[in-house]
Amino acid sequence: MTTTAPDTEQARQRTFTWSDPVAIATAGAGLSGAEFFAAIGEGTIPPPPVMRALDFDGVAFGEGQATFRMTPKEFHYNPLGTVHGGVFATMLDSACGCAVHTLLPAGVFYTSLDLSVKFLRPVTVETGPITAEGNVVHLGRRTALAEARITDAAGKVYVTATSSCLLIRPDQPAYPS
Repeated sequence: MTTTAPDTEQARQRTFTWSDPVAIATAGAGLSGAEFFAAIGEGTIPPPPVMRALDFDGVAFGEGQATFRMTPKEFHYNPLGTVHGGVFATMLDSACGCAVHTLLPAGVFYTSLDLSVKFLRPVTVETGPITAEGNVVHLGRRTALAEARITDAAGKVYVTATSSCLLIRPDQPAYPS
């Protein structure tokens, strides 16, 4: 197999900046999930670096709900000329996890246990803006279940997901023996 360097006339470039993720986590540590997302919405806490890297925005956070929006661009593409499934998985993991996070009191954290993603149709730049909306299905003492879907402006569903999250509370060990 022979490979060649990209044609410099067709090469594209992208530059982005992000904020210190440790500072973001530290700023949110003493806040409830609702307070944390309100601070991000107000701009007093910057968004996490992954949102800058993939160029998506958090547009709404409510009780047990989180919504992100992205306009597909070429840098999201896989070798087949469509948006890479990992971009969708990241948006859906964020929507599910942040929906859970909105319900957590200060000092309680979560981590994703699993993410099951179903790809229904391809997305390209011609699709236009897409929205990932996550909702909590169940919030227990140790685990939470959330679901999310990616839709276009007309409401057509492109990708769905479910996610289980482990809740980490200060009064119990993170991983029971």
